[in-house]
Amino acid sequence: MAPGLIDTTQSAPAPAVVKAPVGPKEAFIGGPQAYNNTAEEKGTEKQPPATHPKYLPVWDAETKYAPLEPFTHYEHGKDADPTFPDLFRNSTTVADITPSIGAEIRGVQISDLTSKGRDQLALFAAQKKVVVFYDQDFADLPINEALDIGSYFGRLHIHPTSGAPKGHPEVHLVHRGADDNTAMQLLDTRTNTITWHSDVTYEQQPPGTTFLYILDTPTTGGDTLFSNMAEAYKRLSPEFQRRLHGLRALHSGHEQAQNSKFRGSIVRRKPVSSIHPLVRTHPATGEKALYVNPQFTRYIIGYKQEESDNLLKFLYDHIALGQDFQVRVKWTPRTVVVWDNRVTTHSPTVDWANGQRRHLARITPQAEQPTETPFDAHEENGSERDERANGHLNGFAS
Repeated sequence: MAPGLIDTTQSAPAPAVVKAPVGPKEAFIGGPQAYNNTAEEKGTEKQPPATHPKYLPVWDAETKYAPLEPFTHYEHGKDADPTFPDLFRNSTTVADITPSIGAEIRGVQISDLTSKGRDQLALFAAQKKVVVFYDQDFADLPINEALDIGSYFGRLHIHPTSGAPKGHPEVHLVHRGADDNTAMQLLDTRTNTITWHSDVTYEQQPPGTTFLYILDTPTTGGDTLFSNMAEAYKRLSPEFQRRLHGLRALHSGHEQAQNSKFRGSIVRRKPVSSIHPLVRTHPATGEKALYVNPQFTRYIIGYKQEESDNLLKFLYDHIALGQDFQVRVKWTPRTVVVWDNRVTTHSPTVDWANGQRRHLARITPQAEQPTETPFDAHEENGSERDERANGHLNGFAS
């Protein structure tokens, strides 16, 4: 029998917002003020034209979208054959990238997967957290076909502040154009450009299985870091895990919207905040994972400011320092990364200053409202640790 769920998700009032300068994530994406359409379509003296001009961004300031309505998400990973026969059928290589997170697959075209293969991809991404596919035709497909593939995994999210290909608002573009080195100004005021986050956690139903594919990439640099939030949870002591259960935090999109306006960009939908559990349970695997991130999590409900700040700082430091449950993805042409936003965080790296273009597209299916299952000491290996602790104490007593 599946464990009972604790519904801790709800909409939240807008938090107090302080006007903020551009953060690392926003700088990485660029915006209409930095965009040079001539340089993108025709190239510059040093840089070639964009490889996929159909994916060049436009910022439609006129079209506005209504608030997102709740929907019933169907988790296809629960239908998957755990031996993955349809996903791996044509594979030439399936290999772990690290022991704790990440796998790479060669020989499989995502666009050719049957519904059973897609079910298995959802489960495999949940288990491995990040799956890197090489030599894909994804970027060459008509954009509608790529969106059709993504929509199998959930309702497609329309980002409230990003540029998108003309006529395709469901595509979130990560674009830094030719000869645009303005993002390096971040290092005038910061020691690094890392911004750990899970995408749009301010939504009531944040993303699950997510697709990111390369269109243009610098020769070196611009890697994406991923961290395994299920492993981050497991590394905590059972007593600490117990204390996290039942806690909820507010996640806000108001600051992102204000930053977008500050940069002269768009806000296509009224910003929202939501309250989510600090520990969420994955519907297909039953795994528990930390669900906080410094980009969007603001404070823990019911805690005083100093209490919330200190607990969140510990969790953020734990995530950032856990290089033994992280993976670094280096982008090469025709690479597609599929990951599960429910059990990971990720960060861009802004580390190249040669003016080369970096251009990616993200398709972001939404999933269920985050929920947690009750803490179970046996499930969290608490009983084994209690026995070891008792033995330790008995040793002292003797």
